[in-house]
Amino acid sequence: MQHLSKLSFFMRKVAVLLAFMGMSGFSFANEEKEFNVSEMIMHHIKDAHEWHLFGSEHGGTSIYLPIILMDQGLKTFSSKHFYHGETVEVPSKDQGASLHYMKGVGPAAGYALYHEEIYKLNASGELHFDGEHPHNAQPMDFSITKNVMSLLMGAFLILIVMFSVAKFYRKNGAVAPKGIAKFLEPIIVMVRDDIAKANIDEHKYEKYVPYLLTIFFFIWFNNMLGLIPFLPGGANLTGNITVTLFLAVCTLLVTLFSGNKNYWGHIFWMPGVPVPMKFFMMPIEIIGIFTKPFALMIRLFANITAGHIIVLALISIIFVNKNPGWAGLSVPMALFISILEVLVAFLQGFLFAMLSALFIGAAVEEAHH
Repeated sequence: MQHLSKLSFFMRKVAVLLAFMGMSGFSFANEEKEFNVSEMIMHHIKDAHEWHLFGSEHGGTSIYLPIILMDQGLKTFSSKHFYHGETVEVPSKDQGASLHYMKGVGPAAGYALYHEEIYKLNASGELHFDGEHPHNAQPMDFSITKNVMSLLMGAFLILIVMFSVAKFYRKNGAVAPKGIAKFLEPIIVMVRDDIAKANIDEHKYEKYVPYLLTIFFFIWFNNMLGLIPFLPGGANLTGNITVTLFLAVCTLLVTLFSGNKNYWGHIFWMPGVPVPMKFFMMPIEIIGIFTKPFALMIRLFANITAGHIIVLALISIIFVNKNPGWAGLSVPMALFISILEVLVAFLQGFLFAMLSALFIGAAVEEAHH
């Protein structure tokens, strides 16, 4: 029975990957066109104004997200007016390749979508390219993209789960947990004891626990959603450097506003260091304030993006060789990386919260005499 259970688990994973291939628009139909691995990977890890469900790219079934532009007034319409608009091919100066962009129709007339960026068309109704980049003006874009929608869904999921746990304890008191509370209580205690209390002064750590819990569960939940190849997953939210930048800036601000006299003294006037060396060390310490959150930002962005790229690259082996027989090699390897990514999803949330606690702990540490 144990072997049958393992076989069933493996078959379910294969089914998920095959479904992912189908929903992502992979096809052997067009044998004449060379399969572009890098283009396919970039298409799947970047943000988009549609949530692709299944079928061919832009021609299959998608959820079209709202476009919100500020350009001589507020303009709102569906991204369908771009993806179902006119596709324009422009010869590129580089290696004779072609560039493609989509002209909007209906309410989107006068705008074009190129690499998921919205541009205003010029007086001739075209995009003007210099190399591979258009030089047309861009309106202020407040659109709800796939990553934004994923962020909202992830935040809503966290609120539902946490309110459910809080409701259980409010109703039953300090009793043995049941249901979702039984699963989350050890994780919450781990963040409190092994992350906050272990790295921040024992008399000050409690006020930072809510922040550390928030970033841990936000990163973990959204990492897990990113591993699901279909709705409500499939968005590369924590692999978006804008998101990781915001999280890193939050940690930076909490650290700076928590810094005490001892913390700032060690940055601007290090005790026990000769005066000439103080002037030499001061700029290095100031740079160090910003390199720490920068490392947080890059670590999360690089690890999550790399995981998606590896899985897509392994699946691409089948299409590069134009033979489904290669699935016997690429699918098991992709399955292994996918299972490893489940661990990475948790580990990245843990590391981000732990390093944040470490930086905060250094900022609130009192002087030792």
